[in-house]
Amino acid sequence: MPSPLILVNLKTYKEGTGNRAHMIAQAAELVARESGATIGVAPTLIDLHPIAHHFAIPVYAQHVDGVEPGAHTGHITADAIRTAGAVGSLVNHSERRLTLADIEASVKALQAQKLSAVVCTNNEATSAAAAALSPDYVAIEPPELIGSGVSVSKANPEIIQRSVATVRQVNPKVRVLTGAGIQSGDCVKIAIDLGTDGVLLASSVVKAKDPGVVLRDLVSRL
Repeated sequence: MPSPLILVNLKTYKEGTGNRAHMIAQAAELVARESGATIGVAPTLIDLHPIAHHFAIPVYAQHVDGVEPGAHTGHITADAIRTAGAVGSLVNHSERRLTLADIEASVKALQAQKLSAVVCTNNEATSAAAAALSPDYVAIEPPELIGSGVSVSKANPEIIQRSVATVRQVNPKVRVLTGAGIQSGDCVKIAIDLGTDGVLLASSVVKAKDPGVVLRDLVSRL
C-alpha cells in the first residue's frame, strides 16, 4: 500500500511564497526523510519550478486548465507544469471552483501528461462525480470547516466515512484525502482510521513559526 499523503497547499499566503516557500519545502523534505512519510507541497505557480528542482518531495500545482498549449493567454497547461517539475495538480479547490466540464478537461489534461490529479470536492455528490473521472485522489473539504481551525476528522467524521464509501463504490482505485482544519497528528490518525489515504492542509503548516515542528507532529502517529 502507498504511504499516506500529507499534501500542504501553500496557497498565496505571504508566509508561503518566496524564501518562506523554500523553507517549508526544506522542512517537508527533512521530515519526510526522517519519518518515511510522503509529504508534498503545492506552491504558487511562481515558486513551482525552483521548488520542484531543489527538493526531493512531490510538488503539485495549485491549479491547471484543461487546454492544450497554444493561444490561451493566462491559462496554465498540464504540459507547462510537467515541464516545471510538478508531479500533478490540485483541481477545483474551494478557492478556484470549476464547472464539471472544466474539471473533466483538467483531469484529462493531467492524465495525458501522466500527472496526478487531486480533485477537491465539498460533498458526497461532487465526490461521486469526481471519482467517475478516475483522478488519483478526491480531496473532500466541507466548506464550513475550511480555515475554521476545527478539524473535519473530529467535527464531522461521518462525512469522511460516507465520502470514502461513495468514492470507492464509484471507482475503488481512486484514493481519498480529507481537508479542512487538519492541524495535528491526532487529526491525521483519525482521518486515516476513517479510511482516507492522507490529508490536504494549509494554514497550520504555512503560518507556523516553525513548519518543521508542525510537520513532525502531523506524521507522528502514522
